[in-house]
Amino acid sequence: AFAVSVVSEGAEDETELPVLQKSGKSKTISKIGRELKGIVFVIQSQSNSFHSKRAEDLKRDILKQAVDLGKELPTVLLTHEINRHEGAWTILPLMKDFSVTYGRNASWIFFCEEDTRIQVVKLLETLRRFDKSKEWFLGKALYDEESTIIHHYAFAENPTVFKFPDFAAGWALSIPLVNKLAKKLKSEPLKSDFTIDLKHEIALYIWQKGEGPHLTPVPEFCTDDVNSYKVDHCATTFSNFLPLCGEPVNKEDVFVAVKTCRKFHGDRIPVVKQTWEREAALIEYYSDYADISIPTIDLGIPNTDRGHCGKTFAILERFLNHTSPRTPWLVVVDDDTLISISRLRKLLSCYDPNEPVFLGERYGYGLGTGGYSYITGGGGMVFSRTAVQKLLASKCRCYSMDAPDDMVLGMCFSGLGIPITHSPLFHQARPMDYPKDYLSHQIPVSFHKHWNMDPVKVYFTWLAPNTEESRNGKNVGYNREDL
Repeated sequence: AFAVSVVSEGAEDETELPVLQKSGKSKTISKIGRELKGIVFVIQSQSNSFHSKRAEDLKRDILKQAVDLGKELPTVLLTHEINRHEGAWTILPLMKDFSVTYGRNASWIFFCEEDTRIQVVKLLETLRRFDKSKEWFLGKALYDEESTIIHHYAFAENPTVFKFPDFAAGWALSIPLVNKLAKKLKSEPLKSDFTIDLKHEIALYIWQKGEGPHLTPVPEFCTDDVNSYKVDHCATTFSNFLPLCGEPVNKEDVFVAVKTCRKFHGDRIPVVKQTWEREAALIEYYSDYADISIPTIDLGIPNTDRGHCGKTFAILERFLNHTSPRTPWLVVVDDDTLISISRLRKLLSCYDPNEPVFLGERYGYGLGTGGYSYITGGGGMVFSRTAVQKLLASKCRCYSMDAPDDMVLGMCFSGLGIPITHSPLFHQARPMDYPKDYLSHQIPVSFHKHWNMDPVKVYFTWLAPNTEESRNGKNVGYNREDL
């Protein structure tokens, strides 16, 4: 839609035919081809069959647009195929490879998600505005309106000053910056700590406490839907929808396990019953005390102040041995998790329960030095029965009863060679802990915690079935701006 080749009588080389662009400027196909060859597209992909297919579809679309423009094809990489790095998804461990392979013959590394849509000509026009010989960090800017635990309360005095990229819109690093980062990583390896919010942590690393570049906001990097009237100027758009691959899975195909303990029976369980319990056909509450009024099941595991590994593994054993083998999915949530089971059923229609699926919000531990990824528990952990079978058959277990269950599970699955599957629709924190612009292109599946908020109000504003159409901050009984 953005370029039309014109056959000119007497033109000797078809690669030199002019291209008419929306801007009215004329460029030769050969020059566009050279520019395209200077971009390395990196799709932040996953190995799960549903996600890898979407990434492959995007790769094909990029290459098709390139073919339509001329003979030079760009490089398109999928991060899940870069197998030497358990932490390839965290991007920074790849910088040395990018520098060695593309440091001399490319201009830009352009990153995007599998659902990012790219108008290649418009992207070239956008990148042309920036001097590729300088250090550039480009993207759609997000910022915290108040300091948040997710970002370790960074920039507490004024969190709006620090900008970080919305990966959904795509983001770009110039090769001089890639080379600089690679050199720094060589002399100062990444520390073995946690990866919690990758987009914020990458921006912090590049910023280097003020010595490196800030993110430069690029208005052409967009997260509006491709069909929106707003996208005429956009080089990228984003499919902001809840994936649905056929009919939602049946209610009876999802078994929900709620982890609780006696001290929270009186305040947290009533919230579950007022909100999402009615969406679940199969639900059990697991505690350190059998309370018939709820009812809760005492698993015989003493409550621990942290970790809960023993309790979670007991739940996995019970699911495998005491539920119908025809129930393919298990969801484990905390008693202060708010979740939309109806949206989860739609999402699960895209996954094959015969594969070992372990799904939720991905965190990382020590990924710069050979650590592992894990699904953070508060946002909800989703297992296919196949994944539970493989896990329990492996004899990988808790090293202590109060070990962090989500991290032990990540370690176990990593040891089994079973990659976890990330969905940004699960949230370890509250809606107010995320930038509004980030949530505006999501239909969320879960949030977590009851701190300083009304959890019932949050549920009916963000997650209840009748709020399905209310994304982008529209009012549905409550005002999302207040939540």
